[in-house]
Amino acid sequence: MIIDTVTQAAKVAALFIMLSFSEGVLAQDPIETGFFNNKAIYGYDTVAYFTQNKAVKGHNTFSKTWRGADWFFSSQANLDLFSDDPEKYAPQYGGYCAYAMATGDFVGIDEDAFVIDQGKLYLNYSASVQKKWLANKAQYIEQADTQYPQSIALDN
Repeated sequence: MIIDTVTQAAKVAALFIMLSFSEGVLAQDPIETGFFNNKAIYGYDTVAYFTQNKAVKGHNTFSKTWRGADWFFSSQANLDLFSDDPEKYAPQYGGYCAYAMATGDFVGIDEDAFVIDQGKLYLNYSASVQKKWLANKAQYIEQADTQYPQSIALDN
């Protein structure tokens, strides 16, 4: 009797673990932050991509929470620009790889693999992936625009 109870409890625990890690149970965050923190773009300054045309690490001193993630900036001026119009400076697809998003995949990025196209910031997984993405950028953007689930966006 005790063995049956233990076996049943083990089966329930195993089922719970499997369901907890299944794709359908875990919803994607609206902003890509990696696994171990809540930093958008891994703590890089999203405004600096526009103003300095390069990846610049942000500082804890200049930060803001937006759409469930912590955004870091290299200066008060960049924080202010973002605060005034976050949609203008936030990367497309929540900072997930633009190439992968074309097929609906949520993949992290290399903060140095970026392109600003028509006033929008696109990030890619790596320089080699970015090269593939650039070869057919318009089509990938069109596909990713339909894949990125707008329903995950938060209102803050």
